[in-house]
Amino acid sequence: MGEKKIKKGTPKHKASPRQKKDWIAAYILIAPLTIGLILFYIWPFIQNIWFSFNDVNKFNMSTFVGLDNYKQLLADSEVWRSFGNTLKYVIVTVPVGLILSLILAALLNAKIKFKSIYRTLYFLPSITMSAAVAMVWKWMFNEQMGILNSSIKALGGKGHNWLTDPKTALFMIMIVGLWMTVGYNMIILLAGMQGINKSYYEAAKVDGAGPITLFLKITVPLLTPTIFFVMITSIISGFQVFDTVYMMIGKTNPAYEATETVTMLFYRTAFDYGYKGYAAAISILIFCAIMLVTILQMIGQKKWVNYE
Repeated sequence: MGEKKIKKGTPKHKASPRQKKDWIAAYILIAPLTIGLILFYIWPFIQNIWFSFNDVNKFNMSTFVGLDNYKQLLADSEVWRSFGNTLKYVIVTVPVGLILSLILAALLNAKIKFKSIYRTLYFLPSITMSAAVAMVWKWMFNEQMGILNSSIKALGGKGHNWLTDPKTALFMIMIVGLWMTVGYNMIILLAGMQGINKSYYEAAKVDGAGPITLFLKITVPLLTPTIFFVMITSIISGFQVFDTVYMMIGKTNPAYEATETVTMLFYRTAFDYGYKGYAAAISILIFCAIMLVTILQMIGQKKWVNYE
């Protein structure tokens, strides 16, 4: 019998000293971001999941309780009431904010004077400290000295308790939220509009298309990837609304229950009442809700988002 020939594997390419230096430099450059993500995002998230299965006191001493926190969460009417308030906020602010941002972006994409000034003015609220914005709007909605009631009374009308009436308080918070986010979304949509190939518009104009037809038949369909991005980020931020509610509505406010969001409940439970394990379970509920909505959007976007 002849000897069997053994095929040798392909010899591994040995990295040159220059390539080794490049790899070392790359690892050094990404190390701060990687360490930051692990320390401030990944590890706290893992720790939060563990806390949700424990009874954690103010000194972070934990006692394993299994699914007790989640059982309590499912039976807690305050959790579902605050979750309902959050859903109302998202359902109203996301579509309204998207439409307003789209209209403003279309107007500022046209040939008008002082476009850069208008863009700056609309964008400024999104980079202003939310606490300062909330305090200014809280003063504007003040039932005694607020600009809104003063203007209504000057016109012969009667003022209203905008922030203490459970029927109107949440809508006032929505107005503030829209004022802060419309400018940011407008800039993103405007960037998307400017990336659309002008040849589409030129061809449509030759066929006699007007401004409205151009907007509905060309701009909006080609802008759907940007609209999809804005929609996802708006929903995520809507589920996490906290600072404006915290600054504008106090615990003694008669409209507190009508405006308490799920993130506000999480904060109160963890830091005011000291039930960190139960608060962790509430935060997991928020995470699951955001993940579910995002997954549904990712599935649904295949039917309406047009990629060139």
